[in-house]
Order: sequence, then structure tokens, then C-alpha cells
Amino acid sequence: MPPILSIQHISKSYGPIQALKDISFDVPEGCVFGILGPNGSGKTTLLGIVLDVLLANTGSYSWFGGMENSSARKQIGALLETPNFYHYLSAFHNLEITAAIKQRGMDDRVRVLRQVGLFERRDSKFQTFSLGMKQRLAIGAALLGNPKILVLDEPTNGLDPAGIAEIRDLIRKLNKEGITIIIASHLLDEIEKVCTHVAILKTGRLLLHGPVDEALRSEDQIEVKAPDIERLQQTLQNMAGIKKMKLADGTLQLTCDTNIQPIQINEFCIGNGIVLSHLLMKKKSLETKFMELTNN
Repeated sequence: MPPILSIQHISKSYGPIQALKDISFDVPEGCVFGILGPNGSGKTTLLGIVLDVLLANTGSYSWFGGMENSSARKQIGALLETPNFYHYLSAFHNLEITAAIKQRGMDDRVRVLRQVGLFERRDSKFQTFSLGMKQRLAIGAALLGNPKILVLDEPTNGLDPAGIAEIRDLIRKLNKEGITIIIASHLLDEIEKVCTHVAILKTGRLLLHGPVDEALRSEDQIEVKAPDIERLQQTLQNMAGIKKMKLADGTLQLTCDTNIQPIQINEFCIGNGIVLSHLLMKKKSLETKFMELTNN
């Protein structure tokens, strides 16, 4: 199955500042794809390019295996910034105005209000909504016209924990209904909890991309000590499955293949006449992995 979006070697500069540097990755159909990175990493610029808001300096992209852009755009709902709803008008009336501007989706208002869980509040004024409800209405506006793809830039920005949970649940629900969703976010927690795939950007460069469980796979470390630390280090260099070894404060920190367990290291050391004084499996969090990727 061809990707729903293919990005090939896109670069973008603003004068001397290079916002994107040779970005390439594919977005599979039916996924929730997270574009993750710190503020200023180029996420919004990339979304602007693939939505025809900005022009890339070099590179190309294609939707739906090469569909003409104007046709593809009709199948994409986007929320790049909070829409300017009228505070004194109802949710239903605000969507009427949005549909008129879009020139599509006028008959969709009841459907999208049900989709985003606001049908019971359709006649309530926008100013009476919580922040989470306002963002759900904004997503509802993006859903007018029944798009196959939803593009969201920082959809939980500024929301309290309850509002974040609302948007998270809504994204999962929409994806189960068959909508491919692309999210830009600087929040690792958001990407980890709702996304199936991820691309990580830093200062316009693509660090890695792929399924979340592969791209953000955390490498656990095993810590070991012995009275003769130099002999321990020399001995473990001969053990298969140890990928990296680092000596810090008299402790050896080992990065191993996933099939290597502490008991195997202990048995290997005993077999070589070394009794360990310290043996600890140290789990590395996804946050640590993300910080290492974006700081180094």
C-alpha cells in the first residue's frame, strides 16, 4: 500500500536561517503520525509546506500516491492555529460560518458535532466552552467535508490535564473511524500515548523516524562493579551481546542486546573468576532517550 504522504528531501530557509534540512519520510495510511521536536525544530514549517501554505526551497512531497494537490487538499482537514470563532455565537452557527468559508461541509455540522462530543452543546455560545471544548470544536471545524486526513499542529497546547485527556481520547476515536492523523508536538508524552509512528526533528534535521515502539525503543543499561574494575572491564570485552561499555565513578555501565539479562553477566563473570560487588538493571525512560536524541 503506498504511503498517504511521501516527503522527499525537503529543505526550507528563511534568509540565513535553515528551518528544514533535507527531510524525507513516509506517512502510512491509517496511522497516527507524530512529528516530534523541541520548539523551533521546524515542525510547523514542514506542515505549512505539505499544506501548500509555504513553499519549500528544494524537495517535493505527494499525497495519496501522487494525487494533484488541489484534489488532495479537499481530503485533508487541518488545524494549524486556533480558528477565530465568534464568542457570542453558538457552536452550530460558528461551524456554519466555517463551512461557508471552506465552501464545503455545510451539511456536516451535526455529524462533526457528534464526532467531537459537542452535539448536546450545539446551541451554547462559544464563550461558555471550556478550553478543551473550544479545541474540540476547532477539530470539528477541520472535520467539515469528511476528510480522510487530519493535520493538527500542537493540538493540546495550553490545555489543562483534563483538556489534554479529552483531545487524546478524541484523536484515538477519530483514528478508529479510519482517519489518518498527523500531529506536530513538542510533548513526548502526547506522542507516546496516541501515535503509532513518529519522526523526530531538531533544528530542522530529521534525527529518526519509524513506528513509535521502534524509533523510541529504550536501551536498558546494566551496572556492574567488582574490586578489580580494570580486570572486570577487560573480561567483559570478551562477552558477546555487550554493545557499549562506559566507566563512570568506579561503575561499569553496559548497553547490551535485548536478550542479555543480568544473570547471564553474573554467570559469565563467575566463570572467569570474578565476583561482582554490584549488579543492577537500570531502565532508561523514553524521556531520557528523547533528551539524548535532541540534546546531543
